[in-house]
Amino acid sequence: MRGAVFAALAATMGNLLQGWDNATIAGAVIYIKREFMLESQPTLEGLIVAMSLIGATVITTFSGPVADSVGRRPMLIASSLLYFLGGLVMLWSPNVYILLLGRLFDGFGVGLAVTLVPVYISETAPPEIRGQLNTLPQFTGSGGMFLSYCMVFGMSLMEAPSWRLMLGVLSVPSLLYLALTVFYLPESPRWLVSKGKMDEAKKVLQKLRGREDVTGEMALLVEGLGSGDDTTIEEYMIGPGNDEEATADKEQIKLYSAEQGQSWIARPVTGQSLLGMASRYGSMVHQGSMANMMDPLVTLFGSVHEKLPQSGSMRSAIFPNFGSMFNGVNDENGRQENWEVGSQDEDAASDAGRDEDDDLKSPLLSPNASVVEKDTVHPSSVSILNMRRNSSLVNANSGDLVNSTGIGGGWQLAYKRSEKKGEDGKSELKRVYLHQEPNTGSMRGSVLSIQSSEIPEEGRFVQAAGLVSQSVLNIKNFNIDSPLKESVVQPSATATKGPSWRELFEPGVKRALIVGMGLQILQQFSGINGVLYYTPQILSQAGVDVLLSNLGLSSDSASLLISALTTLLMLPAIGIAMRLMDLSGRRFLLLNTLPVLITSLIVLVLSNIISMSTMIHATLSTVSVVVYFCCFVMGFGPIPNILCSEIFPTKVRGLCIAICSLTFWFGDIIVTYSLPGLLSSIGLAGVFGIYAVVCIISWFFVYLKVPETKGMPLEVISEFFNVGARQAEAAKAN
Repeated sequence: MRGAVFAALAATMGNLLQGWDNATIAGAVIYIKREFMLESQPTLEGLIVAMSLIGATVITTFSGPVADSVGRRPMLIASSLLYFLGGLVMLWSPNVYILLLGRLFDGFGVGLAVTLVPVYISETAPPEIRGQLNTLPQFTGSGGMFLSYCMVFGMSLMEAPSWRLMLGVLSVPSLLYLALTVFYLPESPRWLVSKGKMDEAKKVLQKLRGREDVTGEMALLVEGLGSGDDTTIEEYMIGPGNDEEATADKEQIKLYSAEQGQSWIARPVTGQSLLGMASRYGSMVHQGSMANMMDPLVTLFGSVHEKLPQSGSMRSAIFPNFGSMFNGVNDENGRQENWEVGSQDEDAASDAGRDEDDDLKSPLLSPNASVVEKDTVHPSSVSILNMRRNSSLVNANSGDLVNSTGIGGGWQLAYKRSEKKGEDGKSELKRVYLHQEPNTGSMRGSVLSIQSSEIPEEGRFVQAAGLVSQSVLNIKNFNIDSPLKESVVQPSATATKGPSWRELFEPGVKRALIVGMGLQILQQFSGINGVLYYTPQILSQAGVDVLLSNLGLSSDSASLLISALTTLLMLPAIGIAMRLMDLSGRRFLLLNTLPVLITSLIVLVLSNIISMSTMIHATLSTVSVVVYFCCFVMGFGPIPNILCSEIFPTKVRGLCIAICSLTFWFGDIIVTYSLPGLLSSIGLAGVFGIYAVVCIISWFFVYLKVPETKGMPLEVISEFFNVGARQAEAAKAN
């Protein structure tokens, strides 16, 4: 885990520089206006501020496809170089035109960082902490703003503040960013797998996860190259079995494992379709007229998360005394047994020093799990990891094998043989993403759930449901008599083909683009960058210097100081968001922070249209701006980028991120470029009134269209979009 955390920290240096630049230009533009006499030219003033956004928009047009072609790491290295070059040019800047050129180079660096850092973190982080790590860009960006505001405030106290020096200092931290990207940043393992570089991907994963055995996650990354065109949701009763049992009942199927001598039987369960159950679940939970307008995908995703333990997706309510569900269970003597087959001796020697999050690969149906007495666990809450020891689990012949690998967030990867034959005449494999949920005693549990029932003659069976589709593993050399080795974890030839524009029109990708682009454009028109770039001027216009009159500061210095304090207060707010991102979830944070944004903007409007004393006006304006920023960085700030980096398939992730980022930058340019003109025409009250209306629209969009993705592997998220979108289209057709 430490490797993934350090890689995320190194990558987010690009966001620190973005925050640094945002705050620096917000302070420096006060002095730029005076030197170049731009008070009567708000258009040129807006262009100076917006030029970095124009550069970011231009580079974003190419960043996604190029990152898919050459990799994420080279593009982040290029970002650091562009930051450095932009800082040097702005330090020189003999006139407005050279300044605009420096801002353009700086924008190139910003565009690459903002577009690719969330993608890089999502592709390298474990599902359980992906949200926390992807909130780091917001934290480092706000930290960069605070440091920059402190620097600009200090320079504002000088007799002749130099805006060139303010902007040029950017080159110094950009050198640190360059060193980190060159020497410490590994390439994304998902990108390496997509290019067929399996050995290199394995080494990177071992470094990121801090363990040698990453075969299961390698298989998952390969499976992510598939489009999931044939994905279905199936439900089974799963239990121990042998070949005689499987052949005696033609309705039973076999689940195949990488571990020699293991097999299980699965009986398909017919009846109410799971998507139908999801729809009914949604109508039960979300009574009211808006329930009919909610996207079925929101209900489907929500049903998976509804009963997850409150302490996080890695925790299991079944074993409240034993920590992570992936660490093992206690035997009859109180000793902890590891569920990972084939490495018990090694694990026993290293258990004492192992972090509980390190062991993410554990068999779905472990023959080594200890017996759990019926009176210690409620029958409706028995995990599939708690099955009785049975000779048929460990002594089946070599043809009865099931590969089951924990892939994070309570999800499991298994394989079964398909009735379809390949070109070589052998049966093809199908992958099965199974979801385990600890509390499924009623229908209000997850749609993709695990339930238990007693079948005396078979022992303990469990009910499991999952996403089933064609595997993309190259299985020509697959040997079911031996564990799944690296030679098997190879993508098929079709899986490694590059992305196609036609894939953007697949139902699941189209639905994901609606979510991603909608969030990005609404985020920008909620006014954040307009308020951010012009915070000193907004506070100065509100008379904020009255609050600091006893300090003897000028209006410019007072507004810069309060801007610095505002960004400082944002840091603990982001810390809270990091804690909640993988516990409460992305959707929860959006739905609960947007109303606070709306309230703060309404207060700003009222404080500017109601006659009141200067002190009260300045106090209300300052408090509202602080609350606006703090709530924004907890929800609407980081989450659009987080979701955009999660909801697209591996093959087209870079291309789709580029499209969403273009939406982001176009909105940013419009807001930033138009704000000076709006302030002079309709004033602060009118501007904040527009932003409040957009935030109200945003709340309804999130409620109706944005699903919860916390703790889910990226490959499972894209499968859900595929299945849900196709089901929705089929329902419309009927």
